[in-house]
Amino acid sequence: MDELLDFVEMLAGETGLPVGIKSAVGEEAFWVDLASRMASGDRGVDFITIDGGEGGTGAAPLVFTDHVALPFKMGFARVYSAFAREGIADRVTFIGSGKLGFPEAALFAFALGCDMVNVGREAMMAIGCVQAQICHTGGCPVGVATQSKWLTRAVVPDEKSERLANYIIALRAELQSLSRACGVAHPALVTADHLEVIDAHFNGTDVRELFAYEEGWGVQPLGELEGLLAEMDEDLAHERSAERSAHGTTPYPEA
Repeated sequence: MDELLDFVEMLAGETGLPVGIKSAVGEEAFWVDLASRMASGDRGVDFITIDGGEGGTGAAPLVFTDHVALPFKMGFARVYSAFAREGIADRVTFIGSGKLGFPEAALFAFALGCDMVNVGREAMMAIGCVQAQICHTGGCPVGVATQSKWLTRAVVPDEKSERLANYIIALRAELQSLSRACGVAHPALVTADHLEVIDAHFNGTDVRELFAYEEGWGVQPLGELEGLLAEMDEDLAHERSAERSAHGTTPYPEA
């Protein structure tokens, strides 16, 4: 752990950039030790990306895909809890990864305390990935995961960029719709108190209880939320202005 933190600080000092780590979760003791050392010293990572065992685009060995690492929800909750117990969760940017490209999965990640989510599989499929699961061979038949000039000709930027953009726009819109259904204005405002898990016998358990979250865990700092909501108001104003211009309607009078 000492060598890891020294290396992180060296990279940060040389580049001036945020430095973090990305990992699937198996042994919990590593994260408890990291959180403890960061709380008691002046070294630490800027961001942590937690990958779920159910993730992966097909590049990992099959035995790893099938049997290594905890599912995202369990793994992330354990890591976040380790930092929250030390009172330093707000010092780290938490990023979720592992089949979070659908709105309900991404919203669950935000409720557990993620600040961002990575999207791999769905974005790749938007530009033509067929899940051939031979990424590691360099022979991707649709040119997505290869350096072969012959195969990469299948990726036409003018066409595929629009497909990718449409996917991202739809994902954001559905995330905002789910957030409003929870009674809040943005996915970052959704907490574990908003969600309930139903088992096969129709028994419901609050997410906070299920993952043993304490009050206040997974909630974004107020200052960051105020800035976020201000940006949302500005974006909404631009969208309304663009819609009115497109339909040739008279702008609404100022309130």
